[in-house]
Amino acid sequence: MSTYQQEMDQANRTLATQGDTWNGINPDYIARMRLQNRFQTGLDIARYTAKIMREDMAAYDRDPSQYTQSLGCWHGFIGQQKIISIKKHFDTTKGRYLYLSGWMIAALRSEFGPLPDQSMHEKTAVPALIAELYAFLRQADARELNHLFKELDAARGTGNQVTQKAALKKIDNFQTHIVPIIADIDAGFGNEEATYLLSKKMIEAGACCIQLENQVSDAKQCGHQDGKVTVPHEDFLAKINAVRYAFLELGVEDGVIVARTDSLGASLTQKIPVSQTPGDLNDQYNAFIDGEEITSLDQLHSGDMLLRRGNSNIKPTRLANGLVRFKPDTGVDRVILDCVTSLQNGADLLWIETEKPHLKQIASMVNRIREIVPDAKLVYNNSPSFNWTLNFRQQVFDTWSEEGRELSPYQREKLMSAQYDDSELAREADAQIQSFQRDAAQMAGVFHHLITLPTYHTAALSTDDLAKDYFGEQGMLAYVKKVQRQEIRQGLACVKHQDMAGSNIGDNHKEYFSGSNALKASGKDNTMNQFG
Repeated sequence: MSTYQQEMDQANRTLATQGDTWNGINPDYIARMRLQNRFQTGLDIARYTAKIMREDMAAYDRDPSQYTQSLGCWHGFIGQQKIISIKKHFDTTKGRYLYLSGWMIAALRSEFGPLPDQSMHEKTAVPALIAELYAFLRQADARELNHLFKELDAARGTGNQVTQKAALKKIDNFQTHIVPIIADIDAGFGNEEATYLLSKKMIEAGACCIQLENQVSDAKQCGHQDGKVTVPHEDFLAKINAVRYAFLELGVEDGVIVARTDSLGASLTQKIPVSQTPGDLNDQYNAFIDGEEITSLDQLHSGDMLLRRGNSNIKPTRLANGLVRFKPDTGVDRVILDCVTSLQNGADLLWIETEKPHLKQIASMVNRIREIVPDAKLVYNNSPSFNWTLNFRQQVFDTWSEEGRELSPYQREKLMSAQYDDSELAREADAQIQSFQRDAAQMAGVFHHLITLPTYHTAALSTDDLAKDYFGEQGMLAYVKKVQRQEIRQGLACVKHQDMAGSNIGDNHKEYFSGSNALKASGKDNTMNQFG
């Protein structure tokens, strides 16, 4: 990033070439506007953030305690406030990303209204949300730099060189709000060409990391629901290639691909691939197909399929809709094959969709993958679809049972009950939840932890809390106590919502353009002055 003085020097050189005709242009203002618009295109963002992810992945390989995190968001403002909050509380955005959830786009962004997570929403909504998120993050940069420019002006007004240097140092060391976004492309919204075209739009909007799942595109289901149908590896690898070509075409050579497998909970396939040689990838996929051994053609009925497997003939088990069933209890083995194959064919990170947050389960799969690909790394969905409280209380209960501890005060199936909230078992479960991400990073190869739908739930919870009292007896006091007073006490910049929306940036631009004739909004009658 250029320094303030470097931008000033460049601006002066440009103005000098124009003689007197550009005398109304101030080099200070040019420098400021350029610094506030460092990322001019989505591709600038994608290249910048891809390098961040690659550096973070390398740091994790050296030290698994250096895992990364993100929260899902469905609106630019939500993403902006998360990164502002991270900078406020931790002084750095290192290791913190944003996650763009296809589930939340379907539920909250579709013109059809709320939809289930089945790729029925408009595919254009995905790159549109990426662009929106980065528009808000860039505006956060402009707003914060705007305040630093005011500090510089004040320092210049005092004539104190030390104060001026300190103000310039803050500007030159400014940390951007631009962070990587892991963007969900579902199953690609069509064939490999459709995946490529949508990937390009996502990358052009700023995505440095695209997450792709191995379900059938037109039968896609939420990863935590039933009815999932997976595709053969050759189909999935073609889509991985499509995403990689999109990155390379657009010059984002560090682009990151997350290969997600839903095989653990998927019991069906739509297609039996053609094996070219015994033991090839398609043959391995077909080995998981469930079926009945056929010794005579008389055992076949009209429309039945026949699959040659080794020295046997198998009639695959098919549903009435034509889908083919996998053998029971093969999910883990299919996950391992999926993951190894994806990493060996262009994917960078893995996502294993699980039915519960269980450290030993995740570690057991990752350890098998790492026997073949030693540096395999996971993105793990810390999903709100899991009942975290019940799962971990039951895990503690089971561990204590194996240890022979006294469990008569507890009923395993009722451990969600509030009566256990202050119990020793609940405290131990909470401690394990608290350390889950750290432990999974160390023991189960999880490079990145995300929560897919946090703001969906926080919005519902906070709205319920406010509505209950505002429309009840507290009236306006409910808003003042629960919202505004808390914003003030906790130092949330958003309490000055006019400034957050860009009013002060606009005032400065008016001054740049019109000088003393500028009609500004930030005068003495602006009620935002009440907030100091």
